[in-house]
This record gives sequence, C-alpha cells and structure tokens, in this order.
Amino acid sequence: MTNSSIDVNGAMPDIFAERLRSARELRKMSQTELGEKTGLLPSAISHFETGRRSPSFANLKALADALKITTDYLVGRSEQPNTSAALSSKLLRNAEKMSAEDLDTLESMSDMMAKKHIK
Repeated sequence: MTNSSIDVNGAMPDIFAERLRSARELRKMSQTELGEKTGLLPSAISHFETGRRSPSFANLKALADALKITTDYLVGRSEQPNTSAALSSKLLRNAEKMSAEDLDTLESMSDMMAKKHIK
C-alpha cells in the first residue's frame, strides 16, 4: 500500500480546501491544533487549505477523524458532514457485545447529551 496523494482537487478544485478550512474553523481549531491531532505539520494543513497540495489517503482519514466528519464530505461526495449512518456505525460498533442494560444506558446518555444542547 502506497502513501501517495489523492487527487481530491480533480473535478471540483476548491471544494476540499474550502471544506477542510470551514470544518477546522467550525471546530475552533487553529492549523497548529489540527496538525497536532493528525500528526501533520501546520504548513501541510495550510497547503491543503490553499489547494497547493492534496493529502494522502492516510492523511485524509486523519483529517476527517480529527474534525469528526466523513471523508466523503471533505472530497465533495456528500453534502452531509456527518451522515447518520457513519455516526451510528461509530457509536454502535460494539453494540452486539453490550447487555440490554448497557444499551439502555447508552440511549439515556444520548438523550441527555442532545437535550443539553437544546437550551
């Protein structure tokens, strides 16, 4: 497996750069902070955000994970930053190992956290 760059700027030259910058700013992260979370240099983040460079697949995944969004959103394949299916998949990946009581607790926590942000 190579670590070559993905041409995320092929069909829509600016979408990756715009969405990366927008997602980072939405999370109130500096390029340095995003770099720390991904193991990338802030200058690499800057190059991605200006469209001068495209990330490798590994770096694309790291950026998406750090920003809590999907890679499909970053590269313009989806209009939704967090698809319900992707988020549900992450949250419930170990559901089959949980007891009914654990699942009830998880549901209660989810409800509580959602209500916290409605105020």
